[in-house]
Amino acid sequence: MIEGLYPVLPFVVGALLCFLLGGIARKVIAIATPVVGLLGLLGLPYGTSFPVSFFGFDLILVELDKLSYLFALLFHIAGIIGVLYALHIKSRVETSAALLYAGSAVATVLAGDLVTLFIGWEMLALTSAFIVWARDSEKALAIGSRYLVFQVLSGLSLLAGLLIHHQAGGSLLISDLGVLDLASPGVPWILLAFGVKAGFPMLHTWIVDTYPAASATGTVFLSAFTTKTAVYALARFFPGTEELITIGAVMTFFPIFYAVIENDLRKVLSYSMINQIGFMVVGIGIGTEMAVNGAVSHAFNDVLFKGLLFMSMGAVMHVTGKTRGTDLGGLWRKMPITTVLCLVGAASISAVPLFSGFVSKSMIMSAALYEGHVWLWFLLLFASAGVLEHAGIKIPYFAFFAHDSKLEAKEPPVNMLLAMAVGAALCIFIGCNPGWLYGMLPFTVTYEPFTTSHVLTQVQLLLFASLSVVVLMKTGTYPPELVRENLDFDFFYRKGGRLLGWIVDNPIGRGAARLSRFILDEAPAKVLGLVQKIPAHPPVHWQMVLPGLLLLLALLAFLLANLF
Repeated sequence: MIEGLYPVLPFVVGALLCFLLGGIARKVIAIATPVVGLLGLLGLPYGTSFPVSFFGFDLILVELDKLSYLFALLFHIAGIIGVLYALHIKSRVETSAALLYAGSAVATVLAGDLVTLFIGWEMLALTSAFIVWARDSEKALAIGSRYLVFQVLSGLSLLAGLLIHHQAGGSLLISDLGVLDLASPGVPWILLAFGVKAGFPMLHTWIVDTYPAASATGTVFLSAFTTKTAVYALARFFPGTEELITIGAVMTFFPIFYAVIENDLRKVLSYSMINQIGFMVVGIGIGTEMAVNGAVSHAFNDVLFKGLLFMSMGAVMHVTGKTRGTDLGGLWRKMPITTVLCLVGAASISAVPLFSGFVSKSMIMSAALYEGHVWLWFLLLFASAGVLEHAGIKIPYFAFFAHDSKLEAKEPPVNMLLAMAVGAALCIFIGCNPGWLYGMLPFTVTYEPFTTSHVLTQVQLLLFASLSVVVLMKTGTYPPELVRENLDFDFFYRKGGRLLGWIVDNPIGRGAARLSRFILDEAPAKVLGLVQKIPAHPPVHWQMVLPGLLLLLALLAFLLANLF
C-alpha cells in the first residue's frame, strides 16, 4: 500500500510516459501504472477526503466510502487485466488513451463533488473516443465521431443539470445530496446524462455501434468503464427511483431478440451488455439494500465475465481477422485454451452455480420477488434464459464449434491468454467464494445464494433454456445466421440526420448562397452601375425643385403654429 497517493495520478503520469517512450519501457510502465494506482487506493482508509481549490471552487478529489471504493477497486482490476491483454500492441495512442480512460473512470467514482465528477465524466468521453479512433480506419473514424457526439450530449446534459441544480440552491457536495428527487430542478437532466452512458432504451445504439468497431484490445477497455461508471452514478444518486424499474426491465428484454439474429459475435456481446446493465438498473430502481447490493455486485462481476468474453472474441479476431458467426467455427481444436476460457465466461454470464454471475444476478431477482414484483421476476427469468441462449451458447458454439470453417488459427499471444486466465480465475473464485465480494458491498449482506431453492431454480432454468435451443436448432426454426445489418433505433436519427443535412445543404444552403450573392455581389454592382450613369454636373431644374421647397416650408409653418 502507498499512503497519501491520489490513485488517479499514476494513470496521468503513466499515460504521458507511454506516449513518449516505446519498446520494453512502455510495456513496463503500462502494466505498472494500474498496479501503482491500486496500491494508492489500498492506502486510503474510508472517509478519506482530498480537498483542493480550483478557480474559486473547493473541489474534493476523493470522498471514499464503500460504494466508491468498490468501483475504484473494480476499475483498477479491469485496468490491470486490460493492459496485460493489450501488452503486445504497438499503438502509443491506444495505450495512452486506455490508461487515461481508466484513470478518468477512477476519478469519477472517487469524486466528492459534482464539479469533479463532471470533469471525470468529460474525460471519459474524450479518452474513450481516441481508443476507437486508434484502430486507424475510415470506418473507425466515423463511428468514433458518432460515439463522441453521444458522449458530448451526455456531458452537456449533466452540465445543464448541475447548473440548474446549483442555481436553485442545491449543494455541489455529493455527501450533502443523498438520493436525488426527479421533481427537483435540474435532476431530470442529470438522470438523462447518466442514462446516455448507461445505454437506456433509444439511447443505447452507441454501444452496439462502437464496441464492434474498436480494435480487439480497445473493445476490452470500452466494455469495462463507461457503462459501469454510469451504473455507479445511478446507484449513488437514484436508488429507489421507481422509473428505473421499468427502464431496466425494457433493457433486459429487447436486446435478447437482436442478439439472437445478430451475426457479428462482438455485436452480440454488445447487445448482451445492454441486457446485463438492465439487471443492474432494475436493482437500483427497486432500491432496497439487497437490490442495490445485487446491482453493484453484478456490475463488478459483469466487468469480469463480459470482459472475458470480449477478450475471447478479441483473441479469435486477432488470430483469424473474423468475428462473424458464419465465418467461424471449428476453432476448438486449434485454440483449446481460448475455448475453455470462453466457456468460463459463458458459464459466468449465464449464472451457472459456482460461477460469478449466479451470486449477483440471483440477488437482484430475489429482491424483486421479496418486494412483490412478481411480473418483474418472471421478466427477469425470461431475460436470464435469453442470456444463456445468446451469450452462454451462441458465442462459444458459433466461434469454436458448429461447422468447421477451415480457418488457419492458433492460440493468441501469451499475454492475451494470461489476461483471460486472470479474468476466468476471478469469475470462478467469486462464484465459489461470494463472501469476498459481499464483504465490500455498500450494505451488510444477509443473502445466501447457495440455498436449495436458488440452485434448483437456476439449474432448471438453464436446462430448460438449453433444451429449447437444441429443439429450435434441430427443427430448423432457430433464426439462421445471415450476413446483414439489422436496423436498430439509430435508423430514425440517422435518417433524420441525413434529411436535416439535405435540408440545410439544399433549400437553406442554396437559398443562403443566392441571398449572399445578391447582397454582396449583384446589388452593389447594380448600384454602382446606376451611380456611374449620373452626370458629373447635372443641370438644375427649378421647376422640379420648387414644389419640394414649398412643401417643406408649409410643413415648418404647420409645426411652428402648433408648437407656439
